[in-house]
Amino acid sequence: MALKDYNNKRKFDETTEPKGTTKKSEDQLIFVVQRHAASRLHYDFRLEMEGVLKSWAVPKGPSLNPDDKRLAMMVEDHPYDYKDFEGNIPEGNYGAGQVEVWDSGTYEPLDDTSKLSDEKELLKELKSGSLKFILHGKKLKGEFALVKMKNAENNAWLLIKHKDKFAEEEYNAEENIAKNSQVTKFLEEKKSLKNSKKTS
Repeated sequence: MALKDYNNKRKFDETTEPKGTTKKSEDQLIFVVQRHAASRLHYDFRLEMEGVLKSWAVPKGPSLNPDDKRLAMMVEDHPYDYKDFEGNIPEGNYGAGQVEVWDSGTYEPLDDTSKLSDEKELLKELKSGSLKFILHGKKLKGEFALVKMKNAENNAWLLIKHKDKFAEEEYNAEENIAKNSQVTKFLEEKKSLKNSKKTS
């Protein structure tokens, strides 16, 4: 079962994260990027396939600069309903910290000549270790690729922006966050708590 790992890692009587059930979008496939302040700040990049969200942890966050090849570590599948999850994961739980949605939208395979359905084409590419797709997000737009690294750890991939009209020369995900970001607030509180412990 695709969500077995997800369910096994979570204590649903303590966390408000959604329980692992499969669901599908009615029309177009969706993607979501979540900013996650856990033991380290990172971004979770998720693509809907087979009723779940295929997920990668991207330490530096996605980029619109084609020269940036972002490391993306594939993690366990997440349930479809995780696309809307924002909030705090309590201490003592897997991924403890603060989560917020950084970007979301729909996506489709780049290959429009395939006779397969969008989802089947993407699953085939996922299996082959080279996914090429178009994102229709608020921040992330245009062509991207996820490429599995050879001779590296099994779950190590690279998230790369293709050169197109949405590409930018300089891009930092951290400079494109909401002013009222709860993750930033969480990080600041954590920092001031650490500093007050040092001085006490």
